[in-house]
Amino acid sequence: MPEGNSKTAPSVLELTDKKTSGIHPRESIADLLARYAWAYDTRDWDALVECFTPDASLTLRVVGGGLAGPFRGQAEIMRLMRDSAAAQDDRRRHLCTNLVVGPSGPGTATARSYLTLLSVRNGRIEVLSTGTYTDEVVQAGASWRFRARHIELDLPH
Repeated sequence: MPEGNSKTAPSVLELTDKKTSGIHPRESIADLLARYAWAYDTRDWDALVECFTPDASLTLRVVGGGLAGPFRGQAEIMRLMRDSAAAQDDRRRHLCTNLVVGPSGPGTATARSYLTLLSVRNGRIEVLSTGTYTDEVVQAGASWRFRARHIELDLPH
């Protein structure tokens, strides 16, 4: 686009994150993904709920299947998370990689990343699934939160 075009969205490098003491927004958003994974894997429900805005939505699709959700609001999302965790008899590890962040407006951004879902059981590690996260994140005080999260799994787990 031509230089000086007032309708050009800022690059992610131009986003300001003054509320987090100069930390670049991409680092803060990467931290959000890590906090989500740690909180779910350790069943820290108080930390997990803080990853979502009060009006957040979450959808999920397993390849070849229909869309689950949207689950709307923190209470519905947390019910899904707790019910999913209760059905598991292993230790899960959610690995988030290849994060790509782009601006979508003041204090908002999009984030895409890969998911590798590991299971630890009986002294063995198994890859349960891979997939992608597609997120809409917003700045909330000194941190970022999910306003919308879509999980696309390559295999059922």
